[in-house]
Amino acid sequence: MSDATNPWSVACAQFDEVARRLDLAEGVRALLRAPARETAVTLPLRMDDGALRVLPAWRVRYSTARGPALGGLRWHANEQADTVRAQAMWMTWQTALLDLPLGGAYGGVACAARQLSGPERERLARAYVRAFARDLGAARDIVTPDAYTSPETMGWMLDELETLTGAGAAGAFAGRPEALGGRPERGEAAGLGAALCVRKAAEVLGADLAGPCAVLGFGAAGQAAARHHAALVPGSRLVAAADSRGGVFCAAGMDPAELVAHKRRTGRVAGFPGSEPISSQDLLELDVRVLYPAALEGVLTERNADRVKATVVCELAAGATTPEADRILHLAGVHLIPDLLANAGGAVLSYLGHVQGRNHTAWPAARVRDELDRRMTAAHAHVWETHRRQNTPMRLAAHLVAVARVAAAVRARGA
Repeated sequence: MSDATNPWSVACAQFDEVARRLDLAEGVRALLRAPARETAVTLPLRMDDGALRVLPAWRVRYSTARGPALGGLRWHANEQADTVRAQAMWMTWQTALLDLPLGGAYGGVACAARQLSGPERERLARAYVRAFARDLGAARDIVTPDAYTSPETMGWMLDELETLTGAGAAGAFAGRPEALGGRPERGEAAGLGAALCVRKAAEVLGADLAGPCAVLGFGAAGQAAARHHAALVPGSRLVAAADSRGGVFCAAGMDPAELVAHKRRTGRVAGFPGSEPISSQDLLELDVRVLYPAALEGVLTERNADRVKATVVCELAAGATTPEADRILHLAGVHLIPDLLANAGGAVLSYLGHVQGRNHTAWPAARVRDELDRRMTAAHAHVWETHRRQNTPMRLAAHLVAVARVAAAVRARGA
């Protein structure tokens, strides 16, 4: 993997530019350029057939300068230490950008998660907690679901941590099942937050974003983005969607709810009635008003960015765009809503669920939605104003806001 596509190299390069522009003191710069705590282990997993697999696993607590760390847990065959480090850094900037009193963390297990049975997944979740129990907790490191983990995963992990410690640990896991105090909106939050950002972008740009849109990565976040985009951008139509098993295209548009139902029935978007196949690469190059990259990192690069025709790219996946692609899109006049902002809805809901869990309260759904809308709108306004005032790309503007807040917290602690 080259430096251009290595997530950790990309994250460090982004930070270095921001640190230079903010003129951070050398000590503060060094402190913020490395994880505060990084743990790597090998997890033994007993398979259903009795075989023993050994899986690499990581948890990185990047910074707690602004509060306990919050971050996802991803199970993916291509997971590696550099990806986890980068995601933990980005999560630190994201919680700061949304002005949440939290830091950032991330975890991963290198495994083919889709090939695991239910019992194997449960054993893996519990093994992960046993390996990292000393790092987890409401006052230290709060785990949230990410790719191939779920509320069910959080429930198993909560049970294992409470069994190990003999104490309540609900605050250590956001995105828990509703039966264990989780919020029902958690699965919707990232996609809804992204669609709210697109709505705000249309307002500040003075642009009509009605018309075709496309979603690359039709998991929970991509599905929610498609449905909420249809509701928040009147006149829009979903013309293409793709997941890891293929893509579909229909120029006349597809009903997002029907496409979601089709994927739940079949496990894929391919074969949706009235559609034709499309590759992920061709989807990225469609002539659409809004493009949601909602899959893994590094899908927009210097090799394809000059063929992107979207008016707005809403980067729902963390690190979806490489620095070279960023520059190409910026020069082409494509309005990019960066990942720090676009996918922050999940972090906001995790924080709200964490607060309610620690206080043993449950807010009405309308209050949760209003709070999400308020925080996403305020963050977009702050990034937009920094972008406009300093004439910088939106991603750099978001990083400037976020890193300045974390640096201020570090200095306030005496650094």
